[in-house]
Amino acid sequence: MSLFGKSLILCVLIIAVSASVSEKLLKIPLLEVGEIWVKSVYKLNANLLNYVWNFVDFYSPTFYIGLAVLGFLSYHFYGLVFRPINRVRVLGDLGYLPDGKFSMKEIANNVKQRRAVGDIPPVYPNGWFGLIESWRLKNGESTNLSMLGQQFAVFRDDKGEAHVLDAYCPHMGANLAVGGRVVGDCIECPFHGWKFRGHDGKCTDIPYTDKVPEFAKVKSWTSLELNGWIYVWHHAEGIEPNWTPLELEEITAGTWQYKGRTEHFINAHIEEIPENGADVAHLKQVHEPFIAAGIDLAGMWNKYLSFGQHRWTAQWTQMPKPDEHIGSLKLTHDLTFFGISLPFVFLRVHAMQIGPAIVYLTFESFFGKGVFIQSLIPVEPMVQKLTHNIYIHWTVPNFIAKFFMFGEAIQVERDVMIWNNKKYEAKPMFTKSPEDSLISRHRRWYGQFYSENSPRMTFKKKDTLDW
Repeated sequence: MSLFGKSLILCVLIIAVSASVSEKLLKIPLLEVGEIWVKSVYKLNANLLNYVWNFVDFYSPTFYIGLAVLGFLSYHFYGLVFRPINRVRVLGDLGYLPDGKFSMKEIANNVKQRRAVGDIPPVYPNGWFGLIESWRLKNGESTNLSMLGQQFAVFRDDKGEAHVLDAYCPHMGANLAVGGRVVGDCIECPFHGWKFRGHDGKCTDIPYTDKVPEFAKVKSWTSLELNGWIYVWHHAEGIEPNWTPLELEEITAGTWQYKGRTEHFINAHIEEIPENGADVAHLKQVHEPFIAAGIDLAGMWNKYLSFGQHRWTAQWTQMPKPDEHIGSLKLTHDLTFFGISLPFVFLRVHAMQIGPAIVYLTFESFFGKGVFIQSLIPVEPMVQKLTHNIYIHWTVPNFIAKFFMFGEAIQVERDVMIWNNKKYEAKPMFTKSPEDSLISRHRRWYGQFYSENSPRMTFKKKDTLDW
């Protein structure tokens, strides 16, 4: 229990005691006062037991049905008020048009295989990427992550420091993070017991030999733990980091606390997703209908729900040097019912697009300030994992944070339906408008995260019949 909660209970007890104390009671010796209090408690307990025994029929099925319903409601009430949201949607859960003959998973696979991809840029840009949330990796634990075309062994040593290594042991290829133990600041191969140090990948011990060869090592990836995430640096040219993500001091200090997350898997090129930040014209078309209308892009224009509308203003720009790796989006959101604004859902947002895959959306609301942390990473060349975390002032109840998170998830899932089915248009048919100009500027800005050796996706030509 927090200090605030303990203080509140203490105040209530003091008030209750004060209210029951009379001048007559103050003249009674202290020992007798204690006896009076004990007798009063016993009497109260007896009265409560008699009331329950007379009122409740323990032999009636209705009592047990009511008890089960009460337990069910209490469980969900506890989850609503105290448990952080964790909304996960994988490929096939949403974002595709249903077809009665196929499951959504089959539809997702068919669209993934058959749709036109387009002339896409390199699939793995250069920069920092969020591998895993900090709370998911405890001291002495390891996990295997397949991302960015790599297999990573991520582990936390006994001192709490996180390390990222290549997953495969150079001895005979065993996966270090599948069955491997964390020993001190090393991870031990589950196959032959070779130990590899976290900060440099050097092999420090081979159980059946006294001498460890100098060349016995695995790649140690440059990593950073910040704002509740373990980040890894990826660069096709092997260049070391020349910038780092910004530290959010409110999270470090504990003023903003973690209140939940969403996770979506998306069938699209990585650049399509941050590009939405500069695509201000899509806000009216995709995100104006009331969130109660759902995520189906055709069905959300329900005339019976048209009384509610989300109003947006947005402006994207690139930051000047030395912060040219940051894009800045200033956004306002307002929800209106019958044209009347609802102030408690008005948001003023400043989104910082930091590199190719990290966004900090700091917001001001009726309930206080907070941030959505967006982390994007390719798990395959054309499959992205998009995660959002919400941090908000510790005094804000979880159900308020859940409301914000749910609203954000509905808006993202509308975008997912577009991303999952679209073709990347390398040469868009832009108009001479400020809206299309912003998208063009964003593409030029994002291009800085590709380099000569950035991996590209290659396609095999299908067999054809000559007539």
